[in-house]
Amino acid sequence: MHDDGKSSYHWRFDSGRPCLDLVATGIGTSGACELLDGAERLADWLVATGLVPSGTHLGAVDDTWVVRFRQLRTGVDRLLTAELAGRRAESALERVNALAATAPPGLRAVRGGSGTLVRTLSADPECGALLAAVARDVVELLTDPVARAGLRRCEAGNCRRLYLDTSRGRRRRWCSSEVCGNRERVARHRRRAAAVAITDADTGAP
Repeated sequence: MHDDGKSSYHWRFDSGRPCLDLVATGIGTSGACELLDGAERLADWLVATGLVPSGTHLGAVDDTWVVRFRQLRTGVDRLLTAELAGRRAESALERVNALAATAPPGLRAVRGGSGTLVRTLSADPECGALLAAVARDVVELLTDPVARAGLRRCEAGNCRRLYLDTSRGRRRRWCSSEVCGNRERVARHRRRAAAVAITDADTGAP
């Protein structure tokens, strides 16, 4: 498997951190479907999220990678959900810490076709190294007081995405104003219209 620089899928990256983007691929975060439903989809996501540079050879990605990334996703979701609720999820924390102890992929700067420097990996990526990159992002998020204070859960009724609120005043309510925010505004408009229709029917208004 080799990425050609063109994503085969449409991904949303509204969360603000790679670890939160991983959680967003799970069932129930943005719908009923599993977004990491195979090796090809996972490889595409790794490039789209920026964990590996475009053009990286990903021939080693297989179903075992998918299982391991899903397991990490579950642990991160549990850990961050507990943190938001003021609870502890020590087993999930231990798992994240264990993965974060592994070295992430090595980086190199090489000359591209135009002579400008571009980012590449020093070797074909291994699953453990990429899991480590995500796990380290979780550690950095939870140990940074400013970032941790901005962790939110989307308020839309059909979305469970986690995101970082970096807006002025920290008043952001949805993972995406264009997606969930717009859906909520449309839903409110419909509820108001339905309430008016019921009131008119009860009063006999034309």
